[in-house]
Amino acid sequence: MNNRFSIEDLQVFSEVVRTLNFSQAAQRLGVSPAFISKRIQVLEAQLECKLFHRSTRQVSLTEQGEHVYELGRSILDKVSELHEELGVKRNEPRGVLRVSTSFGFGRRVVGESLAEFSHKYPEIEVRLDVLDHLLDLAQNKIDLDVRIGDVISPHYIAKRLARNHRILCAAPSYLERCGTPTDLNELAQHNCLIIKERDHPVGLWKLTRRGRNYSVKVRGSLVTNNGEIAVAWALAGHGIMLRSIWDARTHLDSGLLVNILPDYTQEANIWAVYPERLSSSAKIKLCVKHMEEFFQRWEQR
Repeated sequence: MNNRFSIEDLQVFSEVVRTLNFSQAAQRLGVSPAFISKRIQVLEAQLECKLFHRSTRQVSLTEQGEHVYELGRSILDKVSELHEELGVKRNEPRGVLRVSTSFGFGRRVVGESLAEFSHKYPEIEVRLDVLDHLLDLAQNKIDLDVRIGDVISPHYIAKRLARNHRILCAAPSYLERCGTPTDLNELAQHNCLIIKERDHPVGLWKLTRRGRNYSVKVRGSLVTNNGEIAVAWALAGHGIMLRSIWDARTHLDSGLLVNILPDYTQEANIWAVYPERLSSSAKIKLCVKHMEEFFQRWEQR
């Protein structure tokens, strides 16, 4: 076996594993599919093993490929940490920081925080993805996820950035037309605006009242994976919504929305979440520290 394989080939291999598609990997790396294919062939020859099962329709990892990926990812993480530590010692933190979050919160809050962070550390390239679902951070090479909701896998490190909870609310026009629920079970007779949003179970609202947990199955004629659309529907009087207080507060203060059944809430704090293997990453530490300071100011606003 020739052990002199390159870090670049490991990076190419890792990208193919992420996408399981040579063309997509090539596009993400800014090279040609032929280049990707060649580097994988070279790596297979050097390691004397087959890394992928390839057919005209799909690509999948071999058992040996899975083993190489786990070891290779560890090597790439160490190389990345080395570059980061050297950059920090030179007071020049650098590299790529991949961040994910949800649609509306990303556009209106997280984007602003990361813009400030980039201004402070211009050598760090921030890549923000907004998504309607949670990802496996390691598998998708996400360094940091900023999420709303308290259900977090114990395999991750989580730091609370701000307090938040979800409330039930509706426009006065809807309540005048359909009545105001006085009991949680009455929600079943109302049109509820359902959001398919990341950690939020579709059509099942889990709420807390005075320390007791409740679950209610709701239904409605309008369903979306975008919270901002649901807010627009609620403002237009189309139904009852379960929405974060950070997003609803302005509309509550103006009277455009009314908090109904106010004793019932759903804890949904704001967290910085990252894989345990990145706990010593200088980029992560700097970004989380910045976000903690940013969200302190944000809560005060």
